[in-house]
Amino acid sequence: MLQRRSNWQRSTWSQAVAAIAWMSAVLWLVSVTAAAPRSRTAHRGTTPAFSDDVVKFIDARIAQGWEDNEVSPSDLADDAEWMRRVYLDIVGHIPPADEVEHFLQDRDKGKRTKLVDALLDDPAYMRNWTTIWTNLLIGRVTPRRVNREALEKFLREAFAKNRPWDKVVHNLVAAEGHFAENGAVNYLLAQLTMPDEGVQATAKTTRLFMGIQVQCTQCHNHPFNDWKQAQFWQFNSFFRQTMRDRSVKYDSETGRNIEEFSLVAQDFSGPVYFDRRNGEKRVAYPIFFDSEIEADAPGRRTQLADLMIEGDKPWVATAMVNRMWGHLFGQGFTRPVDDMGPHNPPSHPQLLDRLSREFVTSGYDLKLLIRRICHSEAYHLTSRFDRKNAIDDPDAGEMPLFSRVYVKPLQAEQLYDSLITATGAHLTAGSDWSDSEKKRLDWLAQFVTAFGTDENDESTTFNGTIPQALMMMNGELIEAALSGDSGSFLQEVLSQDESDGKKIRRLYLATLSRPPDRAELSLATQLIRSRRDKLVPYQDLFWALLNSNEFILNH
Repeated sequence: MLQRRSNWQRSTWSQAVAAIAWMSAVLWLVSVTAAAPRSRTAHRGTTPAFSDDVVKFIDARIAQGWEDNEVSPSDLADDAEWMRRVYLDIVGHIPPADEVEHFLQDRDKGKRTKLVDALLDDPAYMRNWTTIWTNLLIGRVTPRRVNREALEKFLREAFAKNRPWDKVVHNLVAAEGHFAENGAVNYLLAQLTMPDEGVQATAKTTRLFMGIQVQCTQCHNHPFNDWKQAQFWQFNSFFRQTMRDRSVKYDSETGRNIEEFSLVAQDFSGPVYFDRRNGEKRVAYPIFFDSEIEADAPGRRTQLADLMIEGDKPWVATAMVNRMWGHLFGQGFTRPVDDMGPHNPPSHPQLLDRLSREFVTSGYDLKLLIRRICHSEAYHLTSRFDRKNAIDDPDAGEMPLFSRVYVKPLQAEQLYDSLITATGAHLTAGSDWSDSEKKRLDWLAQFVTAFGTDENDESTTFNGTIPQALMMMNGELIEAALSGDSGSFLQEVLSQDESDGKKIRRLYLATLSRPPDRAELSLATQLIRSRRDKLVPYQDLFWALLNSNEFILNH
């Protein structure tokens, strides 16, 4: 703990012991009170003002599940808990302290509805979902043959304009062209590795956009459902007319050759041949479930994209509804969200079916889907639970009943952007926007490195590894946040001519998106007043809040 504050270390053993005792007291304050139930009398939760027939149907089906399983839902979340959750889910970071204060004081019964609408129109919504889907499509570590910036541009425009999701999926699956000119091609460029003949593209496309995992049927029939080995290769045959083209361009400014890639068509007709485990060779034609196309016809991927979005409830719609529900609640209707099928029935089949059909009817309107889920009663429940619904625990293997909102760790980007929102660390030392953005990219690169795995299937959450913990405790971002330099939130708080109680309140609002309760305020005030140098105890309190479980979890 002392290492994190190398500039503030004590010169004697007794002072070091005192510092350890001080930090232990602060950590005890945060860990104990953060876990304890708090009074909701000051900011009692309210149900949303927005409602339509779909929201009413959601509420009815979820309530029926509670009744059938003899559980009672948790209480409604207070305004502070709900506000923090909806910020993290929609725009990817915690709310700024001033906005928390304003929301808590606002007595408008429709304020939750208005906040959801405001967040969906916020530029941070576009940025957050661009990040989420860029990571899903190509990973955090950009493959050499991929133009990440062009893909991000494609996604930014899609989310900014709220383009219908079926059109976005069609563009990604059917894309052709240069990787800088058509950003959508970068999805398949990332999947087409030599010489796998489209195997990775087949597995990724069905899993990501249709929510089904057919990759295990590449070598044998699925042991638990109707997926057959032939079906994998039937899907695969749609990708056989696609290849990656590489060219080299000389850059006169740098004097270097630059690789460029394109997704182009190649000659391929007829069936695909594959081997059974017994050595028998079989044949597969381009068939999408019951729809077969001409084996000799060009443009197989375009026809696949057409087939994927046909009908009043295609897999594409169901997969996105399940994924979005899982994003907002911490659990989908299936676990995992991208493994649907007869072997893995959904927890609420009628609800999933209705939401999927309504999603299609709405024109694949993502914002409307988010709005409806966020205005359901279940989304407004607290994450706390008791004996009345303790059985509702998907992590223990139980089917989710959504009688509470399930706690989920922050993703790497959520954690970074929340630290920035809470601390203003990127604005220290008089940085302008370009300097701040460079710092953001540098720091985020450190987070991505720490959160990665060896399989290019990166970890997306703060899961408590030693490198991650050290980054939170000792990292450059935390040091900047605690420095008290000009531009930081801590410096702003300490420069105000107000009581310690108000300053402590502002630190809690900035980090945990709620005011401290009486016990927290009393103990924090005592600790701060026990030191002559006010900077050090405020730094320690701020550090402890930023490293608390309550900060690094979405609840």
